Amino acid sequence: MPTISSVTLVVPDYDEAIAFYTEALGFTLIEDVQLSETKRWVRVAPPGAKETALLLAQAVKEEEKQAIGYQSGGRVFLFLQTDDFERDYAAFQKAGVTFLEEPRYEAYGTVAVFQDLFGNQWDLIENK
Repeated sequence: MPTISSVTLVVPDYDEAIAFYTEALGFTLIEDVQLSETKRWVRVAPPGAKETALLLAQAVKEEEKQAIGYQSGGRVFLFLQTDDFERDYAAFQKAGVTFLEEPRYEAYGTVAVFQDLFGNQWDLIENK
């Protein structure tokens, strides 16, 4: 059965993106392969993720640069599910991650919107 293995995230710089996702969010660098002088195959994912990773793609064309941080038209773009909201919320805050709201308690679980280094909005969510 097919699975979604990667979701492309356009970033301004590979190394800056790797540092943010691995240091601030605690992701694992899965792959970093030089494909040409300017292009790399870079994948990061939360520890233990088995199916889906982020493929970091450095913007080159002007339209790609304009999409940085706005790939979903200003809506929440990615959903980071946790088994311990309070632990990860505190760790992200300590690492300097910007939350756009206080945690909310919804019928489906606990959630708060945060912004990555490039302006993309994420939900940190612990399902009930």
